[in-house]
Order: sequence, then structure tokens, then C-alpha cells
Amino acid sequence: MTGEAGMSDYVVAVDVGGTSMKGGIVTRSGELAVTGRRPTGAEGGPDNVVAVIRSFVGELAARGASLLGRGPAAAGIAVPGLVDDATATALYAANLGWRDVPATALVPLDVPVLLGHDVRTGGLAESVLGAGRELSDFLFLPIGTGIAGAMIIKGGPYGGTSGWAGEIGHIPVFPEGEPCACGQTGCLETYASASAVARRYSARAASPATAEEVARLTAAGDPLAVKVWDDAVEALSLALATYTLLLDPSAIVLGGGLAEAGALLSDPLAARLGERLTFRSAPPLRRAALGVSAGMFGAALLGWRAAGAPEAGASWTLDVPKTPAVP
Repeated sequence: MTGEAGMSDYVVAVDVGGTSMKGGIVTRSGELAVTGRRPTGAEGGPDNVVAVIRSFVGELAARGASLLGRGPAAAGIAVPGLVDDATATALYAANLGWRDVPATALVPLDVPVLLGHDVRTGGLAESVLGAGRELSDFLFLPIGTGIAGAMIIKGGPYGGTSGWAGEIGHIPVFPEGEPCACGQTGCLETYASASAVARRYSARAASPATAEEVARLTAAGDPLAVKVWDDAVEALSLALATYTLLLDPSAIVLGGGLAEAGALLSDPLAARLGERLTFRSAPPLRRAALGVSAGMFGAALLGWRAAGAPEAGASWTLDVPKTPAVP
């Protein structure tokens, strides 16, 4: 089963997280033919992480060859941390412990490979396939364990001079506030990430709670939860007002675990953001369309670009990448 000029009809796509990774083989028409998930193995050190990723890529390629009769056309891999797009090198990731890992070290195959920053790769997927499909300029903001943004500018993710663009989670929103793990004080991530919401409520209630539980308690009117949630909304409104005034995005696309709260987050955030932007309208807030599969489908788009087929994805429909769901 091959495409133009003998090109294989699928790529291997892997989205590497701090504790687990999702992967699959994605055809040129956008079909997710095989999926899988594996522990990242970070507890075994950086060399082990590289070995685990290589093994997973090889396993996916073997399953693809068995199913489709040929090896992959290319591979795309999304990773956390600092990435040099020009040299396809993972420069540093604190949660994986690695430094200066070339993309080729992650793939046990003689095929082209592209490497991408995990959030920017998710933003690419939302741009081509999801909530930003018709937009050329928007911010993709997944709010999970941490907060980082993908700045989509003129149709593509912008990494900045050294790959650090989009670290909106470390904008100090409350300069006299709580210390952040990064060494600064009052960072957005310290107040508005899902882990921060859970931590701040649990400390006040002297009882452990998840961010999802805090959202439910907020909706029910629990005073402690309402205060923690309001702090998160206030922090987000300050950071997003700054972003809007600097870059004038068409929209802000909210993803990650906290965005699953829906209107409980988006309604007060939209109102607060509108109040802060006194002399101009606020960009609309949108819910991310691809959910936890954004990184993997972004990796698939990178794979097709590595294979010399940058147009892949343009004709994919949204229901294709969402079915079947990645386990």
C-alpha cells in the first residue's frame, strides 16, 4: 500500500510526555491505523528514555509494516523541553534528564524524522486540524500540570530565537506572590495550572483534592474552592491581556485538563479579559478540538513534512483524528 512515487502510505507519530507517551501510525489520508501507549521510563535516566522511545517507534513501525505491507515513510516525534527545530535536536528536558539528543537517536529506522516541542506540535495540530483551522494567528494554551503556549503566527508555530518562545506560564502575574519552581515569584503557572489549583486548594482545606474536584466544588459554591478558582482566573486574565496587547491574536484556544471545566473557566475568564482590555475588544476564547491527541497528530504532521508531503493534513476531517481515541 504505497502513495506517490512509491512513498509509503503512513508515518510513525509519537508524543513523548514526562511519564508516558502516546503513539500511532497515521496514513496520508489521516486514518489512525494503530495506537499505543508506553511509560516513558524517566526513572531509569536519560539513556533509558532514549532506548524506550526507540523501542516504541520500532514496535509501531513493525505493526505498520505488518498491517500495511511496508515500512513507514517517515517519523515525527513531539518531546517536552527545549528543542532546536533547525538541527532537530532535543536540547534539554528537566523531566526527562536528557541533553542534546538528536532526533535520529530516537528512531531505529533509516527514514526521515522531524522533532517538535510538545506544546508547539499540539498547536500545529490545532492549527491544521482543530480549533484554529481557519486562523493564521492564535495562541494555543494547554493548561495542565504546567502552562506553556504555542504561538501560532502566520500559520505556523513560532519557537523564537532559541526555542523558548511560548513560556507564558512563567510570566509573573503577582510579583509579590508565591514562589515558583522556576526561581521566580508569582508566575502564572503557580496559580493557574491544574496542579497549582489542586495544590492551593488542598493546602487551604487540609485535605487532598484534584483540580477536577476543585472545579466541582467551585460550581457548588464552596468558599475555599471559589477563592482558589478566582485566583486562577485572575492570573490567566492578566497574562492573556499582556499577550493580546503584544501580539493581537485572532483567538485563544484553551486546552489541557483545566479547560475540561468548560464554561466554569471560559465564561469568567472571557469577562475578566474583556474588562482588562479597556480600549479594544478581547479575542474570543475557543475550546481545543483535539484533546489529548493533539501532540500525537501534530507529530504525524511533522512526519509527513519530513517525508516531503507538507500538504498532508489539509484534507483531513476532524472526526478522523478523534476516532479511534488513543488508549
